[in-house]
Amino acid sequence: MPKNILTSIFLILLTFSLYSQEKFTLSGLVSDGKNKETLIGVSLYITETKTSLTTNEYGFYSITLPKGNYTLSISYVGYQTLQEKIELAKDTKRNFLITETSQQLDEVVIVQNNKRIDIRKPEMSVNKLTIQEIKEMPVIFGEVDVIKSILTLPGVTNAGEGQSGFNVRGGGADQNLVLLDEATIYNSSHLFGLFSVFNPDAIKDLKLYKGGIPARYGGRLSSILDIYQKEGNKNDFHMNGGIGLISSRILAEGPIVKDKGSFVVAGRASYAHLFLKLFDNPNLAYFYDLNTKLSYSINEKNNVYLSGYFGRDVFQLNNSFVNTYGNAVINFRWNHLFSDKLFSNMSLIYSDYYYGLRLDFIGFNWDSGIKNYNFKYDFKHYLTDKFKLTYGLQSNYYDFNPGKIEPTGEESGINPDQLDKKYALENAVYLDAEHQITKNLALSYGLRFSNFLRLGQQTLNTYANNQPVIFNSEFQIYESAEPIGTVSYGKNETIAQFNNLEPRFSVAYTLNDDQSIKASYNRMTQYLHLISNTQSPTPLDVWAPSDQYLKPQNLDQYALGYFQNLKDDLYSLEVETFFKKIKNRVDYIDGANLIANEAIERVVLNGRARAYGMEVLFRKNSGQFKGWVSYTLSRTEQQVVGRTPEETGINNGDWYKTGFDKTHNLAIVGNYKLNEKWRFSSNFILQTGQPVTFPTGQYEYQGITVPIFSARNENNLPMYHRLDVSATLTPRKNKGRKWQAEWVFGIYNIYNRQNAASITFRQNQETGSNEALRLSIFGIVPSATYNIKF
Repeated sequence: MPKNILTSIFLILLTFSLYSQEKFTLSGLVSDGKNKETLIGVSLYITETKTSLTTNEYGFYSITLPKGNYTLSISYVGYQTLQEKIELAKDTKRNFLITETSQQLDEVVIVQNNKRIDIRKPEMSVNKLTIQEIKEMPVIFGEVDVIKSILTLPGVTNAGEGQSGFNVRGGGADQNLVLLDEATIYNSSHLFGLFSVFNPDAIKDLKLYKGGIPARYGGRLSSILDIYQKEGNKNDFHMNGGIGLISSRILAEGPIVKDKGSFVVAGRASYAHLFLKLFDNPNLAYFYDLNTKLSYSINEKNNVYLSGYFGRDVFQLNNSFVNTYGNAVINFRWNHLFSDKLFSNMSLIYSDYYYGLRLDFIGFNWDSGIKNYNFKYDFKHYLTDKFKLTYGLQSNYYDFNPGKIEPTGEESGINPDQLDKKYALENAVYLDAEHQITKNLALSYGLRFSNFLRLGQQTLNTYANNQPVIFNSEFQIYESAEPIGTVSYGKNETIAQFNNLEPRFSVAYTLNDDQSIKASYNRMTQYLHLISNTQSPTPLDVWAPSDQYLKPQNLDQYALGYFQNLKDDLYSLEVETFFKKIKNRVDYIDGANLIANEAIERVVLNGRARAYGMEVLFRKNSGQFKGWVSYTLSRTEQQVVGRTPEETGINNGDWYKTGFDKTHNLAIVGNYKLNEKWRFSSNFILQTGQPVTFPTGQYEYQGITVPIFSARNENNLPMYHRLDVSATLTPRKNKGRKWQAEWVFGIYNIYNRQNAASITFRQNQETGSNEALRLSIFGIVPSATYNIKF
């Protein structure tokens, strides 16, 4: 028999042998070795096949491999990397415990764990921060802040100092979906933006998606901030907390049933207002919140969780003006393992944002808010080691309360009134696939189908030519149209309906073990609108659903990036460029009145927006000195053109900067561990000032001075920058004792930069000349916090 025929037969038999080789599944949980709490996003790497995977939101992993012996490496930021030999001769369930770097574990092999980029995974435009990294950052008043920490990441800014919310890649603050244990948080700030609502002691993990967003997420355009609370210690009871200058916090956790169930309860409150009473000051401003979570393992295949959050802010002036607002959420989740390859999670979620106002000097109470009831059922299917599916369905019912007025006395003179409530139902089904095509090529692709129903019961205005905003050609301005009639809708009757397909796609091509190129595309649809003409969200802002006039916003985003790990993962580099375009982005006509406006369509115009730029993130991942440098160069613009040739549109139909455009955004974060006793941290922030519209001249009309303004958002506030530093003292006597403590000393804005929050113009009463007034919120702010743990 010829030699080439023998060779062909051998290759065929070898191929058949490889494909017919028995395969088995390795699955289980990865948990903290001390408190048995599951860990999210732990990296698992099979040395022999060069296959990597991560644990899901509940610490579960699964991989199917041919029969054989393997070396499994398990790594997680802040933990010692664990390496174990696995003999895979049958379907095997293995749970792993990994240990924090400060502890020792003699019976396993330990290597240094670095925060390396997962070069091979088709995931980009995603940033992760550990709670330890967040706690090491200097902050104002010594209060650790999750929201302010993500402002040090590329592509993330906010409207200014003391402002709430955040902006991602030029998107509005209302275009961010903020989730706490899968529940929507509508206002993420305390005290009008000074602090975030997230108690860092209760937070387990957070991830910020800026692009390449998986199909399981929807409802917002710019980003997803996904935050999970701690589950609690399943072994022992522990408490920790801290005492600061204006607020304190405490957390308790422990087992309900050892190794099966646990609880965590965390509370936080400010008390700066108590000092005002010492000076007979009747004003108040304080907040409080409560985090709680229960978890219980019924058996190996079933786990249940019950988590909640409740927070309130109170602001009072002279006992005659009281403002109360805050979030309340509760979530019941059931994890079920159908098999070692199919994981499921069902969630029942309630979320409520409330805004209340009491005006005793006028004589009425004002209540408004938004509630939603959410059902989710998600599945993760680990089909093979190279192919995984995520799929599920979601349904979200909304109850909008634009405002309710109630008189507070017989002599009030105010008639009770309820602005028409609004209702909506948002449904979605999705499918996501992760596909390892070759050794160097990996794909992630998916599709989301969303359906939105704007429901009655409500009476709506009708307008001539179906135009609630008309153009006054004589004065060249837009005005509110007068209704020509009304139409009534019954309870649950459909007012408007929208259907959208939202494809997602990401690809990673590995150049070598340390370099890769990635690209992504995603389409997103947002059916909710935040009715606000400020650049930063305020508690009074009102959410409204899409209807026949407020059309859903649609986004297309493209991104391309280069990723590299350097010097054995000591450093990492991420460079991304992005372009995004948005349809149906609303803007407001000049002089728009938004408060208690039952016909908001009469003051808004639909336009479009675009954003593009480049982001750079360079990290030093290990050693005594760690940190990162992030820089973003970007532009964000909006355009509203005239509907007819006679109409001017906004800004004469030209593109203009949005209120959250920041051309330059630089952040430098550094942490230095001198020894076991002292640790130092600092961060430097520099960004282009907020776009504003300044007057460029004035004229006299019948004795009245009328200013002439520039084009919309043509000017900018001065450049914003500051330097913060902190030092953490851990007493040596902490070692070996149950009661552990540390002091954190900080200085916010160490060189006392008077950054402009706003600039206003007025006429000097004495000289008659015009003058500009700069408002600065914070100068230099020292702080001290005492943290305890036992």
